[in-house]
Amino acid sequence: MPFLAVDVGNTRLKWSLYDQPRAGATVLAHGAEFLENIDKLAEGPWATLPAPTRMLGCAVAADAIKRRVEEQMEELWTIPAHWVVASAAEAGIANGYDHPTRLGADRWVAMIGARHRMLAAGPARPMVVVMIGTAVTVEAVDKGGAFLGGFILPGHGIMLRALESGTAGLHVPTGEVREFPTNTSDALTSGGTFAIAGAIERMVQHVREHCGEEPVRYMTGGAGWKMAPAMSIPFELVESLIFDGLLVIAEERAKA
Repeated sequence: MPFLAVDVGNTRLKWSLYDQPRAGATVLAHGAEFLENIDKLAEGPWATLPAPTRMLGCAVAADAIKRRVEEQMEELWTIPAHWVVASAAEAGIANGYDHPTRLGADRWVAMIGARHRMLAAGPARPMVVVMIGTAVTVEAVDKGGAFLGGFILPGHGIMLRALESGTAGLHVPTGEVREFPTNTSDALTSGGTFAIAGAIERMVQHVREHCGEEPVRYMTGGAGWKMAPAMSIPFELVESLIFDGLLVIAEERAKA
């Protein structure tokens, strides 16, 4: 029962085909495309895939982008496209957002994937779940799976573009992260990196104080590997966190 999982971000579409819709399933194929190349999926990387029997997607992009994905599926297969929308509770996570359905699907799915990963490794603990992409999100989840709340802040690229557009003379190449930058390129890169790190570490402090114990810490997203070395506290880098969450949701929904 091949299962297609799709993650549509602000910049790229990532996909994985699994042998079945359950946590821990085997990856049969995977890939990524920039959003402008979505219309080439059916004649390109999806053309030779075994036909999936189910599809579940997570998208932060506009409905028009999701429709383009669905059109590519329709060229090849007869399965319906299903997209995750955050709800009051699912797969062990209770949604503490003021308006639960307004929580970004990627944030919701990542928390579900993170909790399943944590419980598979040991006893329940609070969590801080971070996604580093075009935007950065930092989520707090308590020991019982209640989503307490989270931060949203600009990713590093947005920060740099904002500085370049609002400040004269800062059109410089990306530099390196330094403790004491001595040129403008390094100063910009280091400033953005440590600004993000500071927000993440503040959330860890909030969770630690609120829950009375040290949280498990996960980091994912396309730029996570760049951010992790700059943290003063360790995070487990999990590239597949959203796909893990999609598999858990698919398995739980099949039982319902």
